[in-house]
Amino acid sequence: MDKYSKITLVAIIVIIIPFAYSILNIFAAEQLQFRWSDQNKFNYFSLSNGGDVEFCNKLPLWTNFEKYEITAFYDMGNKGTFTVQPLVINPLSNATQKGTFHSDDISEAQYYFMQLDYEFNGGEIRLDPNKMYVVMGIDTPIIGVIPHSTVKQYSGFDFYNIMNGKNFNC
Repeated sequence: MDKYSKITLVAIIVIIIPFAYSILNIFAAEQLQFRWSDQNKFNYFSLSNGGDVEFCNKLPLWTNFEKYEITAFYDMGNKGTFTVQPLVINPLSNATQKGTFHSDDISEAQYYFMQLDYEFNGGEIRLDPNKMYVVMGIDTPIIGVIPHSTVKQYSGFDFYNIMNGKNFNC
């Protein structure tokens, strides 16, 4: 192998490594499990007041994200967004991060959330729980520059169960 072939090979490796790391990070971020840090005590009203979310990294590699957002919708109307700031999670471990809630009309959002919490805990139905859904997004940029988001949508009741740790394996 001549000198130029070696230089070319090293250059290719140097270029591929950051992209490979970013793709692995995106995959790991998609596999993250999450729940409300106060186990079995999640409700939408507490989400509207901010709180801590616990993340579980089940993979043997570091995972990080720039932003984790939970946006709640009722009857196609945005009721607010809960945002967790950047976090790095060690392999095969869990980490907790504080989040904040922002809404254009916090009192309306809290009214809807209290009603839905009451219904999900067995109370009488006043609002149609089938109109509640949550969109969860994780921003993990590729090589720190190219934006990439993973978005998942859940029904209000499914998200309620996830945040109460029904499928948390850490």
